[in-house]
Amino acid sequence: MAINPSSTLTLDQKKQTAKAWFEELRDQLCARLEGIESEHADKGEAQKFIRTPWKRDKTGSTDQGGGVMSMMHGNIFEKVGVHTSTVFGEFSEEFRKNIPGAEEDPRFWASGISFIAHPKNPHAPAAHMNTRMIVTTKCWFGGGGDLNPMMNKYRSDSHEDTIAFHDMMKKACDQHHPDYYVKFKKWCEEYFHLPHRDEPRGVGGIFYDRHDTNDWQNDFDFTKDVGKAFLNIYPALVEKRADTPISEADIEEQAVRRGRYAEFNLLYDRGTQFGLKTGGNVDSILSSLPPMAKWH
Repeated sequence: MAINPSSTLTLDQKKQTAKAWFEELRDQLCARLEGIESEHADKGEAQKFIRTPWKRDKTGSTDQGGGVMSMMHGNIFEKVGVHTSTVFGEFSEEFRKNIPGAEEDPRFWASGISFIAHPKNPHAPAAHMNTRMIVTTKCWFGGGGDLNPMMNKYRSDSHEDTIAFHDMMKKACDQHHPDYYVKFKKWCEEYFHLPHRDEPRGVGGIFYDRHDTNDWQNDFDFTKDVGKAFLNIYPALVEKRADTPISEADIEEQAVRRGRYAEFNLLYDRGTQFGLKTGGNVDSILSSLPPMAKWH
């Protein structure tokens, strides 16, 4: 009988393995995006990420974990953040009833990576990606990636950028289960939706949460493949659009669409709510908001 390799790992080893991957993916994303900035240095001085460590307990009296906020304001990426965190402690009484396994024991451990990008050129899409591992009395993974074009002419299922992005997400899913892509694509469409406007935030991608098949290693490998897929496709899409000529009308359309992005993150995003209710770094959590936005 084959032995599941994950069964040989202790819970602490699983935690450290996941944490190390999220930090490795952060380093790869930062290097890739800094490379794009360097390749377009003719637009101005090439910028690099500034990394700022933070601790969950600001008093320093207890160890509740923390993370590193990595931000860059460049010539291609007007604002991009690649953040990692590993935090632990107890859920508040108000919050624990919403988390599997927390009602009987409020202690938790969570580690993950969060990526947000707002390119300068309106023709280049904004994007979001995060993956995470959470442990209470249960253990699961969650996350995904979605594409957010800033102009209406790119907001189509048949547009080449949308097709390329979804193809890459589908490949990541298909390596692990034939039903994953259809299931997680639908979940993404339902999740990244603005009900008060009855419109999608972007052109979708995949989203999954509380993912636990009782095979930790396969669930972890799937989460890794989602991150790798995003790394392979999103920077390439930005590079393709970075030099497209723009007009004042393009900039205006981008600003209004960024307003929609902000509405979702402030009103509905679970990651924002989780971070704020577990003592996360406010600057890191709200760095997902666009640098400039408009409402008509």
